[in-house]
Amino acid sequence: MAKPFNDSERDAVYRAIYERRDMRHFVRDPVDPVVLQRLLDAAHHAPSVGFMQPWRIMRITDAALRTALHATVESERLATADALGKRRDEFMKLKVEGMLECGELLVIALMDGRERHIFGRRTLPEMDLASVACAIQNMWLAARAEGLGMGWVSLFDVDAVRTLLHMPAGARPVAILCLGHVDRFYSEPMLETERWASRLPLADCVFENRWPDSGATPE
Repeated sequence: MAKPFNDSERDAVYRAIYERRDMRHFVRDPVDPVVLQRLLDAAHHAPSVGFMQPWRIMRITDAALRTALHATVESERLATADALGKRRDEFMKLKVEGMLECGELLVIALMDGRERHIFGRRTLPEMDLASVACAIQNMWLAARAEGLGMGWVSLFDVDAVRTLLHMPAGARPVAILCLGHVDRFYSEPMLETERWASRLPLADCVFENRWPDSGATPE
């Protein structure tokens, strides 16, 4: 039978999980290239359906391109605010990204030609996206262990980002990742602090044998 990690190793894994935060506030210091390489390698060792490894990672080092990507996000931020109706003003007060302050800006995309991969995707083609999410989570947890903050930005026009990065047909951006040094990590998710939402009780998300009957009349 396989042996578990020792107590300190196990505790470190759970600490990274529980202390990981979606960061939006960064210090303008560069990320050590050796550390960045470790984080990229962590992402590349994520599980993937059919071992298709659908992630493609672009490091944005051109200042003008970073600014252009930020403009795309800002445009979508305003459109999202308008779509939220009564919560518009509340949303506009939130800081949703740190793209101009973070030490590294990365764009994570789905590769082109994914239709060739059938194993694990015949009935669930979205498993390529799930695999990319696993790569992002690997990097996120590793960044926390390295003392670096990371934030996932999903407010952008897909076609605009695809055009800016000269992506081939079929490739699709999934996330803009802000990565860098931070003064401190949030004590809880920022959206929870801002009263935007709160974590659901675990019991609301774990079922046994069947989906509960939400339409049942309580006795």
